[in-house]
Amino acid sequence: MTVLVMDHPDLMKRLAGLATTPNQRAPARPHRMRFHFGFNQHCTSGEDSDFLRRHGAWLRDNPGLRVRLHSHTDNFGTRAYNLFLSRKRANIARQLLIEGGARASQITLCCHGSDQPLARPEDHGANRRLELEYPDQPLARAL
Repeated sequence: MTVLVMDHPDLMKRLAGLATTPNQRAPARPHRMRFHFGFNQHCTSGEDSDFLRRHGAWLRDNPGLRVRLHSHTDNFGTRAYNLFLSRKRANIARQLLIEGGARASQITLCCHGSDQPLARPEDHGANRRLELEYPDQPLARAL
């Protein structure tokens, strides 16, 4: 019987899918995790769209990770309309992540409407936002 002993830590990690070689290292996660919207708007700006696509590329390069999109609105309008607008914002962001390379199964939408303000309810601009959360990132870092 022949036994192959692999005593090369970097090769073992790469074969196990835990790391890549320095020349093929995946880009770091984009730093921006919060995106703001104008009044009654659901489309992102060009810069925001670019950041969301970069998050999608990062998810493509890290297929074991998941992201939650938390979408919020200000307190203008009815609860039903704010939930509708919140869903539109989350779906636009989801579409941009998929365009960047993420799989739909990696994305979870959490639409809050105006139920979870970031600032005082009078600070409407701060409350019209989308936040990305990577719930299992510490586990991936530990591996």
